[in-house]
Amino acid sequence: MAYIGRQPQIGNFQICDAISTVNNQAAYTMQVSSVNVIPETANHMIVSLNGVIQKPNSSYTVAGAVITFSSALVTGDVINFIQILGSVLDLGVPSDDTVTAAKLSSNAVTTVKILDSNITTGKVANDAITLAKMATGTDGNLITYDTNGNPAAVSTGSSGQILTSAGAGAVPSFQTASSGGITQVDLFRLTSDINSNTDPISSNLERADDASSGRIGTGMSVSSGTFTFPETGIYECTFFVNGTCNSQNYNIIIKVTQNNSSYDAVASTSTAMQENRDVNGVATCIVDVTNVSNDKVRFSCSSMSGGSDTVIRGDTALNHTYFRFVRLGDT
Repeated sequence: MAYIGRQPQIGNFQICDAISTVNNQAAYTMQVSSVNVIPETANHMIVSLNGVIQKPNSSYTVAGAVITFSSALVTGDVINFIQILGSVLDLGVPSDDTVTAAKLSSNAVTTVKILDSNITTGKVANDAITLAKMATGTDGNLITYDTNGNPAAVSTGSSGQILTSAGAGAVPSFQTASSGGITQVDLFRLTSDINSNTDPISSNLERADDASSGRIGTGMSVSSGTFTFPETGIYECTFFVNGTCNSQNYNIIIKVTQNNSSYDAVASTSTAMQENRDVNGVATCIVDVTNVSNDKVRFSCSSMSGGSDTVIRGDTALNHTYFRFVRLGDT
């Protein structure tokens, strides 16, 4: 409903219990439901005496729950009512479930009014936390969980490293990529013919040096016919021979040592021809190199006639007879 003038304020309106006057008595105790009540001030009351509204602090005063009239009442006076208004500008404590969002002004709820423990996951909407709201960190770090299930940072790795899992119970980390795969390829060739038994083939050896030749890695090294591997790993070693044979045969052999001393023949092939013709032969083995100081390889030939009937061909410009080394993977 509409009002003319100021809208009445809300207060705690109470009507006091009826009070019987006593002849020649000015002070009376105010009660509501037989319980003493104390008004805010005399101005927070409406008092009717003999049908006339009394003026606060003039016709009466208040001290606690006692109202004292300016003149003692006599027989026949009637206190019609005493209405206590309460604090008409104080709303007091709102009842439960009465304060709605519309009653709160914008920006009224500040962080100091919210307990830390009251911020639960239920109060955070899905997809609500953006990158801008996350704490700063170290460039390149990743977020994971530790063995206790708590968030943890994976430290930034170095250039070329890969993220590696150690399985359950361990935080992943950046590690240097395995050096597995083909990391070494090299080829040497024989530069001059051989027509006699040679063990090992120790001279007239060169790395293929044609303009189009290439290799992977640092390659093999050779000294007095002993080839040393550049790193550990699984290697394929191939001895390919091209030559001539006239009613004879000869053998080519690959020998390996694992103690840099005694050599074991691990691959061999024989070539033979009834007439003076070109012949080819190849011997291949796989070597597990676990120690580059001990694991080495040599190449030899046997059953050579010593003349032109058996010749292993060499050349400084062509790979007639050659020795190829390919690292296939880790040991």
